[in-house]
Amino acid sequence: MSSQAVGAPLTVPVETRLRVDGMDCGACASRVETALGRLPEVRAVTVSLATAEVRVEHLPGIDRAQLAETLSRLGFTPRETASTGATACGCGAAACAAPEAPPTGADRPTPWWRSRQGLLTLGTGALMLTAYGAASLFPAFERPIFLAAVLLGLVPVARRAWAAARLGSPLSIETLMSLAALAAVAVGAEAEAAAVLFLFQVGESLEGLAARRSRAGIGALIELLPRNARRLRADGTLETVAAERLRVDDRIEVHPGERIPADGEVLEGVGGVDESPLSGESLPQLRRPGDAVFAGSVNLESRLRLRVTADAADNTIARITRLVREAQARKAPSARFIERFARVYTPLVVLFATLVAVVPPLFLGALWSEWVYRGAAILLIGCPCALVISTPAAIAAGLAAGARQGLLMKGGAVLEGLARITRVAFDKTGTLTLGQPRVTEVVVLEGERARLLECAAALSQGSSHPLSRAILAHTEAAGLAAVAPEHVRALPGRGVGGEIEGRECFLGSLTAARELIGGDASGLVVAAESQQALGRSLSVVVEDGRALGLIAMHDAPREDAAAGIAALDRLGIGALVLSGDQRPAVAALAGPLGIEAHAGLLPEDKQRLVSELQKSGERVAKVGDGINDAPALAAAEIGIAMGGGTEVALETADAASLHARVGDVAAMVRLSRRTLRVIRQNVALAIGLKLGLMVTTLLGVTGLWPAVLADTGATVLVTANSLRLLRARVVEPTAAGASGRQEASGAKPDECCRDGDQSPAASLQ
Repeated sequence: MSSQAVGAPLTVPVETRLRVDGMDCGACASRVETALGRLPEVRAVTVSLATAEVRVEHLPGIDRAQLAETLSRLGFTPRETASTGATACGCGAAACAAPEAPPTGADRPTPWWRSRQGLLTLGTGALMLTAYGAASLFPAFERPIFLAAVLLGLVPVARRAWAAARLGSPLSIETLMSLAALAAVAVGAEAEAAAVLFLFQVGESLEGLAARRSRAGIGALIELLPRNARRLRADGTLETVAAERLRVDDRIEVHPGERIPADGEVLEGVGGVDESPLSGESLPQLRRPGDAVFAGSVNLESRLRLRVTADAADNTIARITRLVREAQARKAPSARFIERFARVYTPLVVLFATLVAVVPPLFLGALWSEWVYRGAAILLIGCPCALVISTPAAIAAGLAAGARQGLLMKGGAVLEGLARITRVAFDKTGTLTLGQPRVTEVVVLEGERARLLECAAALSQGSSHPLSRAILAHTEAAGLAAVAPEHVRALPGRGVGGEIEGRECFLGSLTAARELIGGDASGLVVAAESQQALGRSLSVVVEDGRALGLIAMHDAPREDAAAGIAALDRLGIGALVLSGDQRPAVAALAGPLGIEAHAGLLPEDKQRLVSELQKSGERVAKVGDGINDAPALAAAEIGIAMGGGTEVALETADAASLHARVGDVAAMVRLSRRTLRVIRQNVALAIGLKLGLMVTTLLGVTGLWPAVLADTGATVLVTANSLRLLRARVVEPTAAGASGRQEASGAKPDECCRDGDQSPAASLQ
């Protein structure tokens, strides 16, 4: 009893977290989980490819260095990050859930060519080139030269294969490559063995590069938070503290132009806040005492004092970061195709070749030399070189063909997954639209149109507000010169006023304009309501207490939006739009396109709708361009970013349209389906040749040299068939021709504002 009581605390598990460099694929994650799970006193292993992190729940008695040693033996580089005291966390404590600081110094990932895998790939390539050059200069020594190249290239692969086998994964992809190379060497195909090893290293490097770029998206999210904050002491003075130290009910002060360090409630101050990094709203939102503000948004106009309403572990940025990480972890592939195939194919081939070599001499009295020869030929015929190359060759050609046409896809899994998409969920602004407001109508209520535009242009000068830029662009196109106003006054959240040629003028929101008009404003209200019903943003011009009229603006759809949606429809794929914009604006866009519309959505709402579609059996691709789209991009089967979007959207997404064409989504699907057809053709060619030669070898018709030709010939055929994809043109001319006119003139594409009467003076000081 006493010994059990003393030992009881040792049965309480602890958790150790390790950052694992080089863990870049589903097969890597599987090997890590298997190897660590076999260690004594390990209770559970959780592997996250999205963060390159392993969480091990184990008893306190285990030597933690053993965890790192096991990972090192697998060929990875472990770095311990943290340990928690009791069970697998889930506690929500700041220490466990707070967002990580942006990587600095040694924590920054090294360039791929300086990484272990990059150096191995470059070394293998240099070795191959040297061998080919030496063999051409000294033909008599061709075989030993290539044999040396194969042995040197095989050493690191074979070491990893041996380590994986000892740690519970005997049929890893490294084992497959080692067997393929050794089988080729056994029949004198050293050059082919060297090529297979080199292509394998290239594929590993590309996969690692894609994984690291995907992880960089989470770092970009975290960097939205400022490092420091101004916190008010009890005596009213300010102190500078680290943002992660802010707690609920702390008072902080944020100056104009600074990012807000925490979720909070406005206590003092009135002004516009740019929430576009989070909500997708391109127009500043007016915030008064009592209103909520979000971490990561930008204070534009005036000093604000806030009460913190959420700890660092639970603020908006932290929640979005967790959503992205969880979604990426859910969709991580379980294993590559060749890894699954090797579990069955390789042992069967080895077993069959052994039986062919041994059974006839032992039981039928046949000649050993004849049947060992046939067994060796069958082992060579069964060598998976052509099969190993068939899929990567097609994938590489498909990715290259897409890149030439502005279609960036992050790896073969993405290219294959696009073929199975059944629904596409589009963001609105910057995706289906141009991402910048334009003047659509000028409604004159009193006086002349020219006077209305002159006043609006004069008061818009010097402002960086999107509506002000749209007004200036419209007046310049109309040939009107903006006069210089006098006594300009910025009214935060309302508009801007000043004197123009001796008359008091105002440009701003409908609400503020109605307060300035002394008489009946019913005409203005009717005109404004008709424009707001169409989802347009408004700026009202008032002169000496009289409403001259209003200017209506909206974000125009891309020129190829209708053609892009129609192209998806022809492929049997449905479309819908998910937007944080106001419902009239979204409906005005979705109606003519004939697609389903969802408006007023927050980032978590977009992710929820994507998940609901998936539960109903749909395979969803999400297309977006803003940080607010990141969780939904990560949750969908395929996330597609538009070329003009934010860094977070581009890094979180699986694919990107570099020319920001709506029709590129259908083009990606067409390329994906064409690539899958080529892969099926390649597999059929490789297996067909092998089966045919295997039968003739068993009958004694063919021997080792035809077997070499079978394997080499199959490799040549599947490679040539794959190269046909390089000539594939999947971007329709109508979409491609419109791309140049669709690209924004420099404005960052985001969602339109929710309130149609937002002021264009929100950025004026």
